[in-house]
Amino acid sequence: MNENQRVQQVLSGNTSAFAYFVETYQDMAITIAYRICGNMQDAEDVVQESYVKAFRNLRSFRSDSKFSTWLYRIVYNTAVTLTKTQIWIGNRGAVAAEEVSHLADNTPELNMDENERKEIVTDVMQKMPAGDALLLTLYYLEDNPVKEIAKITGLNEPNVKVKLFRARKLFREMVVSNWGVQITGS
Repeated sequence: MNENQRVQQVLSGNTSAFAYFVETYQDMAITIAYRICGNMQDAEDVVQESYVKAFRNLRSFRSDSKFSTWLYRIVYNTAVTLTKTQIWIGNRGAVAAEEVSHLADNTPELNMDENERKEIVTDVMQKMPAGDALLLTLYYLEDNPVKEIAKITGLNEPNVKVKLFRARKLFREMVVSNWGVQITGS
C-alpha cells in the first residue's frame, strides 16, 4: 500500500492508519527537531506537536510531493517557531558559482574505524550551527535531494546548494581543528 492510499485510509476514518507515518518518520523528525532545538525534550515536544498538526491538516496534503517532505516541513516550522530560532543567521561570505557546480563530488571520507567516525561526526554536528547541521542531516542521513530540502526548509534550490557547500566546508574545518583528522576525498 502506498502512502497516498494510507492518507486516504486516515481521511476515511481509519485513524489508526496514521500510526504508519509516526513509525516510519519519527526518527528523522526527532533528528530535525533536535538539530534546531538543541535538546531532546524540546525536540520530542516539537515532533509530538507536529504529528498532531499533520493529522489535523491531513486534508491539505497534496500528493504531488512526498509525505515525508510535507511532514518534515511541519516539524521544521514548528521547531523554528518554538525556539524562535533564526536558523540561517551567521552565514559566511559568498561562494563562487564554480565552487557550487561540483558539490556532488565533494563527499568527505574519514580514515578511521566506524566507531571513531560516528563519535567525530556526532561531536562536530552538535557544535555546528543548527542550520548547517540540519542541511547535512537532511542531505546525507535522510538522502533528500536538494529539491526536497528546499521544500522542507523554504529555501530556494540554489541557496540550498550554497548552504550545503558551506556546511560541508565548515564540517571539514571543524573535524580538522577539533579532532586533528585529515579528510580525504575533498
